[in-house]
Amino acid sequence: MTEFLGKWLRGGEDLDAHSHIKHRQHPWYLVIWLTGVDYFSTLGYQPGIALLAAGALSPLATAILVAVTLGCALPIYMQVAGRSYVGQGSIAMLENLLPSWAGKILVLVLLGFAGTDFVITMTLSAADAATHATKNPYLHPFLHDHQMTITLILLLLLALVFLKGFTEAIELATLVCVPYLLMNIAVLVRALAAVAGHPTLLGDWKSSLFRQHNDWTGLAIASLIVFPKLALGLSGFETGVSVMPLIQGDAGEVENSTARPLGRIRNTRKLLASAALIMSVLLIVSSFVTALLIPEHAYREGGPASGRAIAYLAHLYLGNTFGTVYDISTILVLWFAGASAMAGLLHLIPRYMPRVGMAPSWVANARPLVLLLFGINVLITLIFRANVEKQGGAYATGVLVLMSSAAVAAALALWKEKRRQLSLYCWMVTVVFAYTTIANIFERPDGIAVASAFIAFILIVSGTSRYLRSTELRVAGIMFADPESEKLWKAIIREKVNLVPIRSLAKRACNARIEKITANYKLDGPLAFLHVSQLDNRSEFLSPLEIQVTMDGDAFLVEASQAVAIANAVAYLSETLHPRSIFLGLSRQNLMRQSFKYFLLGEGEIGLMVYAILQKYWAMTPGEDERPCIFLMSD
Repeated sequence: MTEFLGKWLRGGEDLDAHSHIKHRQHPWYLVIWLTGVDYFSTLGYQPGIALLAAGALSPLATAILVAVTLGCALPIYMQVAGRSYVGQGSIAMLENLLPSWAGKILVLVLLGFAGTDFVITMTLSAADAATHATKNPYLHPFLHDHQMTITLILLLLLALVFLKGFTEAIELATLVCVPYLLMNIAVLVRALAAVAGHPTLLGDWKSSLFRQHNDWTGLAIASLIVFPKLALGLSGFETGVSVMPLIQGDAGEVENSTARPLGRIRNTRKLLASAALIMSVLLIVSSFVTALLIPEHAYREGGPASGRAIAYLAHLYLGNTFGTVYDISTILVLWFAGASAMAGLLHLIPRYMPRVGMAPSWVANARPLVLLLFGINVLITLIFRANVEKQGGAYATGVLVLMSSAAVAAALALWKEKRRQLSLYCWMVTVVFAYTTIANIFERPDGIAVASAFIAFILIVSGTSRYLRSTELRVAGIMFADPESEKLWKAIIREKVNLVPIRSLAKRACNARIEKITANYKLDGPLAFLHVSQLDNRSEFLSPLEIQVTMDGDAFLVEASQAVAIANAVAYLSETLHPRSIFLGLSRQNLMRQSFKYFLLGEGEIGLMVYAILQKYWAMTPGEDERPCIFLMSD
C-alpha cells in the first residue's frame, strides 16, 4: 500500500520540467482573460467589502483606490514587465538585485506573502462562490445556509482537478471571463438607469456624506484613512507579469534569445494598462451604484447583499432568471480564479525553493504539493469560517506586500541603470504602498498573522530541507578551461590516480603533502592534487564547476573553481574520476563551529564531510563495486 501510494504521488506532473516547457503564445488581448479571472473576479466581492468598510464613503475611497491603481501599481508593473519578461515577477528581480543569503531569506519571506495571496485567493473565491450559490433564490431551498460545506466542496473539486492534471487554458479563461464582464456591465448600466430614474438617491447620498463630515477636506481625509481596507481591489498585477511567456511578441523575436523581447514587453504593457482601465471603470461605477441603491441592512454581514453586492442588484433590477445566470457566471469565474491561484503556486514554489535547496525533492511533483495546499486551504477556511469579509484583510496584506516589493525592485533597478527621476518616483510609490500595507495591518492584523504563519512554515521547511540536502553532491556538471585541461582530465581517469584535496597548489604545499603521504603510506599510481575554490555567493545550492588541469612532473594539478561547497565538489569529482584512493586532511578544529561554516559557507571540516557525503552517495548507488580507499590524516 505504501509503495502504491508513493508511486501514485510521484506519478503526477513534474513541475520542475514543466517550468522549462516552451509555451504556445497568444495575442495579448486573449491572454488578458487569463489575468482577468484573478483580477476581474474581485468584482464578485469587492463592492460588498467596500460598502462594509466605508459605507457612504465607498465611492470616494474607491476613487482613491483607482488613482493608486493607475498612478502607482500600473507604472511599477510596467517596469517589472520590462525586466522580468520570462514570467518570474518582482520576487526574481529582488533575488537578482540582492544576492547571497540576504536575497535568499528575503525571497523566502516574500514567498510567504505570495503564499498568503494565492491561498486566500482560493479560499476567499470559494467562499464567495458559495455565498452566491446559497443566497440564490432557486438554489437556496436545496443548499440552505451550508456556506462552509459548499466552500469545502469547491476547494476539494479544485484539488481533484489539479491531482488529475490541469493546464492553464486561454480559451477556457476567455469563455468564463468575457460573459462575466458583459453581465456585470449589463447590471451596472441598469443600476445607473435606476439612479437616473430616482434623482433623490444622489441627494440622499450627499446628505449622508456631509452628515458625517462637514466639508470636502474632511471627506478626502476620511476616504484616505479608509481606502486601505479596499486594497484587495489591486490584485491581479503580479498575475499579469507571470503570464508573460504566453504573450505573443513581434514576428522576429526568437524564444530563449538573450535579447530583450521588446514586442512581448510592449504587448504585456498593453495588457496591464487595458486590464487596469477596465477594472478601474467597473470599480468606480459599481461602488457608486451599490452605495446609492443598497440599503445598509442589506450589505451588513449576513444580509442578502453581503459578499454579493452586484448579484443583489442583478436579482433586484433584472429578475431572478438573469440573476441566477449571473450567479452561475460569478461562481465559475471565482472557481477559475482559485484555479489560477493554484496554478500560480504550483509554478512559483518549484521555481525558487528546490533550486536553492530550500525544499524537499517531492515539491517538484504536483500531487503531493496539491495535497499540501488543499490541507492549508481547508485549515484557512475553518479558521475564517468561510467568511468572505474576514479573509479580506489577509488577502489585502499579501497583495500589498508583493506590490511594495515590486516597487522596491523597480526603484533599485532604475537607480542601478542611472534613471534617477523614475527611480525616485518608484520610491514615492513604495511609500504609498508601505502606508497602505501598515494601515491595513493595524486595521486588520489577521492578515499579518496568516502571512507570518506562512513565513514561519516556509523558513522552518527551508532550513530543515537545506540541512537535510546539504550532503547531496550539489554540482551541476563540469566545463573545462581549455582543450588541454580536457585531455589531461581523461588521462587522470585512465591512470587511476590517488586524489589529494589540498588548500593550495603551490609547489611547497604539494611537496610537503607528498612527503607526509610517502612517509606513512605505500602508493600505487600517480598523485592528482585537487584545489577547490568557491563562488562568491555561497548561498547558491547548485553550480557547475570549471576545471583547469596542468602537470607538475608526474603529478596532476587540478584547479576546480565556482563550487558552492568544497566538500561536495571534492566528493563529486572523486565519483567522476574514480581514483584508487583519496587522502583527506583533517583540521582538528571545533566541530560545532566547523558544522556552521559548512552549512552557511560551504567550508568547515572538509575531510569528514567528504567521507560523509560519499558514504551517503554510495548507499544510494549500491550497484557500483569499485570504491576508492579513503585515508583521513591531520593537516
